Amino acid sequence: MLPVLFTLIAWQIVTHGPLRALDERLGAALISPSAVARFLADLGNASVAVPVLLAACGWAVWRGTRTWRQALAACLCMAVVPALVVPLKLWIARPGPPGMGPGGYFPSGHAATAAVAYGLVVLLLAAGRGWWVWAAGYAVLNVAVGVGLVRCGYHWPLDVVGAWCVAGVLLFVPRPRPFTVSSGAPPRGPAPRSAR
Repeated sequence: MLPVLFTLIAWQIVTHGPLRALDERLGAALISPSAVARFLADLGNASVAVPVLLAACGWAVWRGTRTWRQALAACLCMAVVPALVVPLKLWIARPGPPGMGPGGYFPSGHAATAAVAYGLVVLLLAAGRGWWVWAAGYAVLNVAVGVGLVRCGYHWPLDVVGAWCVAGVLLFVPRPRPFTVSSGAPPRGPAPRSAR
């Protein structure tokens, strides 16, 4: 579903479709920079999000709830973000909001960085009954980053939505078992029988 949504948005942007025109009208109307908007937008900087992820990796490994292999998988997943986003930006070459210069704004690198880094933090640290609190915090944080990026005039709204699509694919595409970040608890069920 996310790749289809991303493709639809990218197609509208490349062909100057009605969705792009609506997005740019909405984005222009929402631009209103403030200190709060800049702070929220900055939460998507790699210099903020990546250290948070590294700290979560270290904490999860130190506590024994995740393995070094899972922490490494999280870091590798984070490293894929610029490898995907930068070529997409160059290929689509969407101009930014007024004052931001020529192409390279879709999808938003800051929104993708925030969505993947903080999503991996949730996958590394959330466990048990309280997982929904982590998930809700994750959703609120990413919406706040997206709003900050749009309010500051750094990105159009669809740049942020496109980044969320990329992040969703990176976070939720099934990975081979040793690299599954969300597993940590032993499997449930009866203990295997010993061979005689």
